Formats: sequence, C-alpha cells, structure tokens
Amino acid sequence: MTTILVVEDDVALRVALVTTLVAEEYETDTAGTAEEAVVLAELRPPDLVLLDLSLPGADGLHALTRLRQFSDVPVVVLTVRDSKADKIAALDGGADDYVTKPFDSDELLARLRAALRRAPGSEPPPTVVNFGELTFDRARGLVTAHAQVIHLTPTELRLLDALVRGDGRLVTQRELTAELGDGGAPLDPAALRVHIRQLRSKIGDDAARPRFIVTHHGLGYRWIAGSTLGG
Repeated sequence: MTTILVVEDDVALRVALVTTLVAEEYETDTAGTAEEAVVLAELRPPDLVLLDLSLPGADGLHALTRLRQFSDVPVVVLTVRDSKADKIAALDGGADDYVTKPFDSDELLARLRAALRRAPGSEPPPTVVNFGELTFDRARGLVTAHAQVIHLTPTELRLLDALVRGDGRLVTQRELTAELGDGGAPLDPAALRVHIRQLRSKIGDDAARPRFIVTHHGLGYRWIAGSTLGG
C-alpha cells in the first residue's frame, strides 16, 4: 500500500489530511516538525511526502534540502505561502509540485496521484496519449486533432512532450529552457514564450481560457488536460 508522510504542524489540518488520505486507501505517517519529518523519511521511507513550509523551528525548505540529500521521493508542498519567491525556492529545491492553502481536496488528491505516477520505478508513460480530440503519438512525433495532422516544429514537439510528461505538475521555466536549449545553452525565456504561444495556437488553446496549458507567470507552465498517462 502507498504510504504518504504528512508533514504539518496544525493538528486539526493534519488529522483532516490523514482522514482524507485514509479514505483513499493510502497509509500515512505524520510529522509536526522538519526534523521529525527527516528522521521518519529515513527510518520508514514513504512513497510521497506532503510538506508544509511554515513549520516550527526549521521550516519546510530545510526539510526538503535534507530529504534531497538521501532520497528522490516525490514531494508535494502544501502551504499558505503563495509568493513567487517561495514557489521558486521550493521547486528549485526539489519539490515536485506546489499547492497553496486553502485547497480543494479533489485537486490535491489528483496532484498526489500525478506525483506518484512520476515517481522513480513507476511505469513509463504510454507512447500514445489522448486528450479528448487531441492525440499525441510521442514515439512518432505526430499530433492530430479530429483525425487531422497538426504540423509542429521540432521545438514545439519537444515542448509539448515536456509539458505532457509533467502530467499536471508545474513545469518550471528553468526546466523548459534547459530542455529546449541547444548545445548546452538554455533557450532564451522570451523564445520560450513565443514557442508556447505558437503551440497554443496550433492545438486550439487559449491563454485566457485554457484547456491544455496554464501559465503560471514568472514560474512556468502546467498541462491541465486529462490524459492516459500512468493509466
């Protein structure tokens, strides 16, 4: 059974989270401090860590740094902190996703499932993925909508693949510019925005009312369409 380590100092919220997770048939461990979380993660390695940042004493970023010294366990941050600086620090520090309080339980559970699907040792994503009328054959680099081929440039195909592989996770601008760069040099962020705009236009997405790609300004992008990734 999948075990989730809940790191939260608010006792009432910790109990509520555990109740929600147990109802979904997850096992849980709990910690109220960063130090306790690190010790538990080392003694009883969880399958995922749900991590608050505002902890007494050392904060959640300290726990994240310590965790990444010995574990690549998926970490989903759940915190009241909503500043761009906190999000960047957590994502650059190794967090897989970032959810702010107050939160919707169904969305949080979906984020946890997505993070677990991306965990080391999980099955690789299927070759062909479907998003309603849009189909992406990753192996052939072929995108179709309503059985009509959508012609994407090589960079647009790599961008689409990176977003789809994110499977609901915020894919940071730093990750995308590094992946789409050439000869070891990262892609210019302005060029990334152009590629995002062109990709949206070709797949029928609207930045103001997105069906596929959501922009998190200053942070990155998230693929929000339902998919078959991870089954």
